[in-house]
Amino acid sequence: MTAKVKDVMGKVAIAVPMDASFADLVATMQRFKVGAVTVIDADRRPVGVVSEDDILLKEIDPVESVLDGPRRREERRKAAGTTAGQIMTRPAITVTGGTSVRDAARLMHRNRIKQLPVIDAMTGRIVGTVHQGDLLRVFVRPAEDILADIEEITALMNLAPDDLRITVSGGVVTMSGQVPRRSDIKPLLHAVRRVEGVVEVDADLAFLVDDLLIAPPLL
Repeated sequence: MTAKVKDVMGKVAIAVPMDASFADLVATMQRFKVGAVTVIDADRRPVGVVSEDDILLKEIDPVESVLDGPRRREERRKAAGTTAGQIMTRPAITVTGGTSVRDAARLMHRNRIKQLPVIDAMTGRIVGTVHQGDLLRVFVRPAEDILADIEEITALMNLAPDDLRITVSGGVVTMSGQVPRRSDIKPLLHAVRRVEGVVEVDADLAFLVDDLLIAPPLL
């Protein structure tokens, strides 16, 4: 039920060697219409990434100042570089084919990047590239596939299918009906929200037994 990077990734490894020239970097970005390229060593292992922002530092040409901090010094280093190895940001943030789409999305969001090199888990060598657009594919799953996953969840939780009414439209899951115990509701909704392709869950569920009710102490 959990989509992996291998299910959505591009099979083309967009990468350049460390000695690739500035012109090679620009040409690669234009050829593949991407905003960054992975830099690999002689064994095809990612060692860094060059982004459009790194390239544009050539135009900005940061001016040296005695008040410069680490970030400004790093920008000057990149601006002075002429090869991928000199310009790149390091280390490279990578994922494997077995990384979940959700975890890959979190990495992109946390690091403010739009693509990740995909490596072989055994060798560490680059085998492909996954982009933000690739990750969005999980949110256009057919409604019947999402519904099948939810029905599998309800079966695993021993919930009677006749007691629940579930529909899926545009990634929004609508659930109504009843469950045996009040404690069933929270894990059910948590599991449904984690189904790939689910955008939101609108639930109106009743319960037969309130097993979370704490009886007051006897006086």
